[in-house]
Amino acid sequence: MTAPRIEIDLSKIRQNTRCLVGHLGSRGITVTGVTKAVCGNPDIAQAMLEGGVIGIADARLRNVVRMRKAGIGCPITMIRTPMQSEVGQIIQCCEASYNTQMETITELAAAARRRGAVHNVVLVVEMGDMRDGLMPEDLEAFASQVAKLPGVALKGIAANFACLGGIAPGAEAMGMLSRMASEVEGSCGPFLELVSGGSSVNLPWALSAGTPGRINNLRLGEAILLGVEPLSGKPIEGLHTDAFALVAEVVETKPKPGSMPSSTFGSALKASGLVQDDDRRIRSILAIGQQDTDAGGLRFPSGVDFLGATSDHTVVDTTNSSFTVGNEMKLRMNYSALMRAMSAPDVAKIIFSEETLKGDVGIRLPRPRAALV
Repeated sequence: MTAPRIEIDLSKIRQNTRCLVGHLGSRGITVTGVTKAVCGNPDIAQAMLEGGVIGIADARLRNVVRMRKAGIGCPITMIRTPMQSEVGQIIQCCEASYNTQMETITELAAAARRRGAVHNVVLVVEMGDMRDGLMPEDLEAFASQVAKLPGVALKGIAANFACLGGIAPGAEAMGMLSRMASEVEGSCGPFLELVSGGSSVNLPWALSAGTPGRINNLRLGEAILLGVEPLSGKPIEGLHTDAFALVAEVVETKPKPGSMPSSTFGSALKASGLVQDDDRRIRSILAIGQQDTDAGGLRFPSGVDFLGATSDHTVVDTTNSSFTVGNEMKLRMNYSALMRAMSAPDVAKIIFSEETLKGDVGIRLPRPRAALV
């Protein structure tokens, strides 16, 4: 089989989705599956849908088009503020989009009217992540303008956490977002169908004993795909953490010293005994590099230590393992490594689907480590 490649187990993605949808559903919270890390892979989107998500969300129009061409017919939301150059396609391919700019919403409304359609708008509120979002004090007036604009409908509000600023959401932040939803309804009139509290970082809060308030949706990608809590990287009990495996081939294995003296003095140093043969360790090179993935986000098999990576090579210490040239090495990935590898054209994507998890399993997560203050 070709290498490098990603082996993808759809049944584990489906099971992770079912588990999260079930537990959050008991709290009145729906799940939107986020496919941006997998480049809108239609098979993965379909596995999420079979697991019970209410729709799909992505940040790239190209990914959305890919899913539509493959026959994914569910509601799809654009979760990055649309570029004005793509509003026509957004109206054509997406039922809703997340927005922060009135100029862009105006363009979306005009494009929707030309098609005889109504496009759903979700307003993103800045709650401490300092990436995209309206300031809370501006939300009501902004929402009132959107509500009066023909061609668009104000569907809801949303917030992001721990994307740029690393701030974990807690009960106080979610209570604030709930209050803002009620205040927007009071000033604008229309009922907000969606109050999306955030992403996989919200799971500790969402599954805690407190009330969810108005929060009725989470956008989940990392937890479904990798089965981990993003801030800590810890596995979520009850979820598969091995739905994806990156497989790379060993192309060189040689004993080498821990550090190489300069060529001018190397022979003399070795002759003098300053460089010992027993300092040598086995270094192996994998035919994969930073052009293919985030090498720093890889987890290696037992007995293999990561030493470094260049554009096309990843160097590991295999002194305590038995890998030889031609062997394949199976690697685990964090979210960054997965995202890079899925978008790399030279990394093959191999789909598997076999139901392996029987029955339901409980989820236990660590409490949020920080709250918005």
